[in-house]
Amino acid sequence: MMNRIPYEIDIEQEEDLYAEAGSPAEEHEHWRIVADKGQNTMRVDKFLMVHLGDTSRNRIQKAAEAGCIRVGGKPVKSNYKVKPNDVVTLVLDRPKRDWEIVPEDIPLEIVYEDDALMVINKPAGMVVHPGCGNYSGTLVNAIAWHLKDNPLFDPNDPTVGLVHRIDKDTSGLLVVAKTPEAKTSLCHQFFVKSTKRLYNALVWGPFDQDDGRIEGNIGRNPKDRLQMAIFPPDSEIGKPAVTHYHVVERFGPVTWVECRLETGRTHQIRVHMKSIGHTLFNDERYGGNEILRGNLSSSYRQFIHNCFELCPRQVLHARTLGFVHPTSGEEMYFNSEIPEDISRLLDKWRKIQ
Repeated sequence: MMNRIPYEIDIEQEEDLYAEAGSPAEEHEHWRIVADKGQNTMRVDKFLMVHLGDTSRNRIQKAAEAGCIRVGGKPVKSNYKVKPNDVVTLVLDRPKRDWEIVPEDIPLEIVYEDDALMVINKPAGMVVHPGCGNYSGTLVNAIAWHLKDNPLFDPNDPTVGLVHRIDKDTSGLLVVAKTPEAKTSLCHQFFVKSTKRLYNALVWGPFDQDDGRIEGNIGRNPKDRLQMAIFPPDSEIGKPAVTHYHVVERFGPVTWVECRLETGRTHQIRVHMKSIGHTLFNDERYGGNEILRGNLSSSYRQFIHNCFELCPRQVLHARTLGFVHPTSGEEMYFNSEIPEDISRLLDKWRKIQ
């Protein structure tokens, strides 16, 4: 079976790759084709269609947009003209592997569904998309099963499916496009920042102000490839990111906040909050699973240990999602309840106040 251009390439418009897994941004060469000495000048997307065979021009163009098509080791656009002796490579973010998305009978909490789209409330612990060692049991596998009888939905077609992502251990709302037209409309809304996204998070430390804005580019941490890091907005490192926050409830050593996203970068809330001294509670990757505020008495340490066991993940929930329906033009808003593990944790903090 010919290797496919991966489904996740089209997500690059809004969400960075490796959103839920945070894996290193390694590159793996999947194809290397050397143009003949007598090669006629040809667009690189057409050139690859001829040589790869089992893929579409649309997917190749999306791969080029994501910087995955290289000539002489440098990214090129899909209209690049291949010349004799050019070395054309396809470089992806995972090792070469022949695989495709297989439908799996996994329960889904569907908040809303019609012919154009569906809104899903993802539980914590579920990986959104296959990759980085998770090639089954993902949200995308579950969606493929749910829509397996829909002849218009191909889970391996990047023109339909997930429009954005949330991390594996983050719970909350996601929108899925069933048609190419819906995908185009929704992706555009995310790209121009017209969607409404509110998250709730429990973070370490008290705030001086009830409201604030965090701005800073987000890119891979050069000292730890499993983390993202923040860089100055005027730097050429990373991608621009803006988060607004509002204090909802104060618990002394920790604070319950609401975050509104202008952009959607990998680990955005986790990185931005850490950058201002408010690491997410029990966020192991960014150090939030240590006691960062409060006293060091044995009773307090035991209390925090119990809190970590009660909610064994970063305390982050994608609560609200709003967008314009791609077909009807109606403004739609969806809210999800705070998950039970977070609710129990908040009640525990309230009882000691």
